[in-house]
Amino acid sequence: MSGSGILFLVAFGLAGIGLGGLLVTRNLIKLIVMLQLMAKGAILALAAAGMASGRPQTGQSLALTVIVVDAIVTVVALALAVQVRRRCGTLDVRELGTLKG
Repeated sequence: MSGSGILFLVAFGLAGIGLGGLLVTRNLIKLIVMLQLMAKGAILALAAAGMASGRPQTGQSLALTVIVVDAIVTVVALALAVQVRRRCGTLDVRELGTLKG
């Protein structure tokens, strides 16, 4: 198996673990971590695609763009999680779904 094939396998593994975690977990912080795993899998897949196509600069520039956007999304999500914890007293997604008002 080639180097890019191994990278694709690891990328899809990370994305699969993240997706499985999203389906199983109920904690808001853990959901953010699982989204991070999926994003890291996408970043690795972009870098591997650039390497496989013979244009690694394109894959690296796309991966860098995803890293910047991912960092912004993570900061906003964590800030929202802190505010949810302060106002509602819980991070359980199922309990937050039953709120009224």
